[in-house]
Amino acid sequence: MTFNGKALAMVCAQFWAAAPAFAFSVGDSWDWQLTEPVDLDRNVRVLDLHPDLVTPDDLAALRQKGVRTICYVSIGTLENTSEDFNAFPDDVLGKTYEDWPDERFLDIRRLDVLLPIMKSRFEACRNEGFDAIEPDNMDVHDNDSGFPITADDVVAYVARLATIAHSLDLGIGQKNVPDLTADLIGHMDFLIAESCFQDKWCDDVNAYVRAGKPIFDAEYTDRPIDFQEACEVAAQQNIAMILKDRDLTSPVQTCP
Repeated sequence: MTFNGKALAMVCAQFWAAAPAFAFSVGDSWDWQLTEPVDLDRNVRVLDLHPDLVTPDDLAALRQKGVRTICYVSIGTLENTSEDFNAFPDDVLGKTYEDWPDERFLDIRRLDVLLPIMKSRFEACRNEGFDAIEPDNMDVHDNDSGFPITADDVVAYVARLATIAHSLDLGIGQKNVPDLTADLIGHMDFLIAESCFQDKWCDDVNAYVRAGKPIFDAEYTDRPIDFQEACEVAAQQNIAMILKDRDLTSPVQTCP
């Protein structure tokens, strides 16, 4: 097959839009902080942070040290404190998330409404200096959201979000939803797991490691855990595992 200059340029543009300019690696160390005060003095390769807790200067300093950063964005719920709260029409807001009373589920089938808003959020992350997106609350289909949302709806929504993130030169990861791994792994650059050891589903997402994409897992201190055993499992499966409190404040325990 031959290409003229215009066709080759189009192919190159499509290639570069399909993935970020960097890649996380299997085995990269990480920390996850979503509640203040943050502690950015971490000897890790990757930091997952709430964008409200850091400045562009903070992120630039981390990048200078070789630390890549992930930006927390809720894609499946709306928090009452969100700056863009008024951008969401009432008919896309569902039931209150029982574990988080300040959040309501979103009707993720409404791509016409949500995709432009999420693109703006992703752009804000990029402009602040983040490298990738943590799309939280992806599991709308597993919750009493107030909408008849299916797993196929989640896959359709997340796939479109991945395209948006990659067009902005941002990485994006699968968040939990081990049942959707086969459908999402082709769109995602990494996976963030909560309690995959405690809930016994690390095996269900290990296709990421086999595909050369890292798994970042957090286990929680408010549940019984033999962290030494957890770390042994993590080492066997090449999972980057940490132990955190439920609010994801700065204290962290890492595997040896």
